[in-house]
Amino acid sequence: MYAIIETGGKQYKVQNGDQIRVEKLNVEDGAAVVFDKVLAAGEGADIKVGTPYLEGLTVEGKVVESGKGKKVIIFKYKAKKDYRKKQGHRQPYTLVEITAVAGEKAPVKKEEPKEAPVEEAAEVQVEEKVEEPAEEAVKAAPVKPAKSLKSMKKAELIEFAKENGIELDEKATNAVMIETIEAAIK
Repeated sequence: MYAIIETGGKQYKVQNGDQIRVEKLNVEDGAAVVFDKVLAAGEGADIKVGTPYLEGLTVEGKVVESGKGKKVIIFKYKAKKDYRKKQGHRQPYTLVEITAVAGEKAPVKKEEPKEAPVEEAAEVQVEEKVEEPAEEAVKAAPVKPAKSLKSMKKAELIEFAKENGIELDEKATNAVMIETIEAAIK
């Protein structure tokens, strides 16, 4: 199921688990956000369209991070008048992860226990020594980053790749590094 919401004067098509970059919201990182301006919701032939909004339907999300976008250069110039003006701007944003669309909650991810009981731990260690390929498979499975890859700096991307055993060209651009890491995570 998807919904079309309005926030910050813009419209976004969202589903459970999506991360969207919206205009800055006055909310702290990790806090819950409710979008009540739902323009449409549903899927396929079961779509409902509001006039202008659907009553009683909301989209819930969680703030992942707040920050500033890439710098945009504004350069004004008038020929033969010795007039030049250079200005930069970084638009503030809030990255929101959608947790529930129109009342449908996203599936909750179950976390595995970090430490096994003492008896099981001894058995696992014996099995790991016997089966080396299983140990390599555990190392090869990378973990999702704590914050979004697009907001990481080059050094953070390289460090994340090294921690998860992903081979990267350290001289590549951030976009190429992000693509390589995302391909390895999938």
